[in-house]
Amino acid sequence: MKKIFHLSTCNTCQRIIGELDGGQDFELQDIKTEPITAEQIDLMKEHAGSFAALFSKRARKYRAMGLHEQDLGEADFRRLILEEYTFLKRPVIFVDNQVFIGNSKKTVAAAKAALG
Repeated sequence: MKKIFHLSTCNTCQRIIGELDGGQDFELQDIKTEPITAEQIDLMKEHAGSFAALFSKRARKYRAMGLHEQDLGEADFRRLILEEYTFLKRPVIFVDNQVFIGNSKKTVAAAKAALG
């Protein structure tokens, strides 16, 4: 499976998709217009190891909702990502059985290397 969960309005996501040959061989899912399903988030967690690894604490709503003052658990991270797309650390790139989460240079380089 080659799939990228992204936000079409995110310049960073678009830049990374461009670096991956414009997402040519990927199925692209804009998480704003096509929300993540429970099945998809569970599959992501299976590959990532935890919902916390998929959760973005940089999202504006994280502080606005006072979440930074709470002790959140795995169930909370899962619920919040499903309720609000901005809490998913983006992009999430699947290349076969590997998952790459976020936009760090190291993560993008690893995704490129996985493509060969």
